[in-house]
Amino acid sequence: MVKIAPSILSADFANLAAEVEDVRLGGADWLHFDVMDGIFVPNISIGIPVLKSLRKATEMFLDVHLMITKPHRYVEAFCEAGADLVVFHLEADEPQDLMEAIQKVKSLGKKVGLTIKPRTPASTLLPYLKMLDLVLVMTVEPGFGGQSFMYEQLPKIAELRGYLDQYNPECLLEVDGGVDKKTAPLLKEAGVDVLVAGSAVFGEKDRRAAIEAIRNS
Repeated sequence: MVKIAPSILSADFANLAAEVEDVRLGGADWLHFDVMDGIFVPNISIGIPVLKSLRKATEMFLDVHLMITKPHRYVEAFCEAGADLVVFHLEADEPQDLMEAIQKVKSLGKKVGLTIKPRTPASTLLPYLKMLDLVLVMTVEPGFGGQSFMYEQLPKIAELRGYLDQYNPECLLEVDGGVDKKTAPLLKEAGVDVLVAGSAVFGEKDRRAAIEAIRNS
């Protein structure tokens, strides 16, 4: 069954622990933690101190998405702060540094993933697929929540599903951007394993109903 990972970018940060507990009780499988540096993407969000605090407040699986430049400099710190999975952008670093970051995360006993922006071809991930636990496809331009789903990404998602089935069947396929009860069926049909949903979950009063609507659509 598909996993649902609410993105705390859409949560009420003044009541973050309560918001996280609400989605946990509502049936969320993972928690998606977006980190932005204002350089790789045109926005600044949260970082290591918030992750440390959140780790103390929940036992949920923390899926940490680094939208930062040169992520190899920081993956160790995010692992130590409590990430269960660290995902960073292929476009944000040099190939040798991406390899270094992947190996560092694995050496610390954490799961590791790579992600690509909408304009980046699926084939660019091929050299890394066998080393990864997860691949994330962005279906909006990274940087801001609440954007509309880019339907033109569906063929790329299906292409990546084929690559994973061929080269690393254990690797999960995740999608982030514009996920809701309308787009979820198309993503599941394309072979997605993990759906990241922000406003479609945290923007609703009844989080359990919102999560079930996405999962069962």
